[in-house]
Amino acid sequence: MGIAKYPSVVTMPAAGKPYPSIVEFLFKTFPNVPQSRWAERILEGKVLSDTGSPITAETTYAPSKRLFYFRETEHEPVIPFAEHVLFQNDEILVACKPHFLPVIPGGRYVEECLLNRLRATTGIVDLVPIHRLDRETAGVVIFSVNKQTRGLYQNLFMQGKVEKTYHALAEVPHPPQAHQWTVENRIVRGEPRFRMTTVPGAANARTDIHLIDMKGNRALFSLQPITGKTHQLRLHMSGLGFPIINDRVYPNLQPARDDDFEQPLQLLARGIRFRDPVSGQDGAFRSERELLW
Repeated sequence: MGIAKYPSVVTMPAAGKPYPSIVEFLFKTFPNVPQSRWAERILEGKVLSDTGSPITAETTYAPSKRLFYFRETEHEPVIPFAEHVLFQNDEILVACKPHFLPVIPGGRYVEECLLNRLRATTGIVDLVPIHRLDRETAGVVIFSVNKQTRGLYQNLFMQGKVEKTYHALAEVPHPPQAHQWTVENRIVRGEPRFRMTTVPGAANARTDIHLIDMKGNRALFSLQPITGKTHQLRLHMSGLGFPIINDRVYPNLQPARDDDFEQPLQLLARGIRFRDPVSGQDGAFRSERELLW
């Protein structure tokens, strides 16, 4: 069994009285873990309060308070690709993530995630990702090293002051008549919950897309997201009729199966640019990875 060395966190939201038990709350929040196993974890001291002390079966639900727990998985898959550190100073660490590796622990993945791999190789326990990439997507990810300046970098993303460029490969049956597009629509969670969909209403997602080159029936695109909705680029490319090669979710959800490491999603977070809020200098970082062009 894989057990995380570092705790994950969940916040108890506002709830009507009578409050649920903490075991009930954890099971409702993480239904893939049986309620009986949550009770066992609490007895084993694997669920902590926000003061760092193990809770007990008698600990009561407390809205807005945090709980810390240690992820467990019976059989954790090994991702046979390495990450690379592109830059590191006292404020941030910039890494290039391979396809298939999650940024943070989740689901079947505990130690096999970019965050915990970097903690192990750098010795920096207090790493925090400033933004995320899908597990299937490769490319540049920025981590905060210094919690004193973390908010400054987080605000860059919240305020849209970061320029992100992605590359994507798609199969196109005919040469597109246009060479650039701006896709703007409203994205919400669909069914199943991990699959996003577009609905009428005020736009909350926008992407600028440019055709870079074509070779046969394959086209290389540059994508610049103005917003950062989940699966935004995959959904926008699919909506144009250019689904990204090896996308198992869009336009059609394929049956669940083990990863095929020979067929990664052809989406790469190619580069990122911003003005560093601490040094005042322009920062630009670029992935050295290439798509299957």
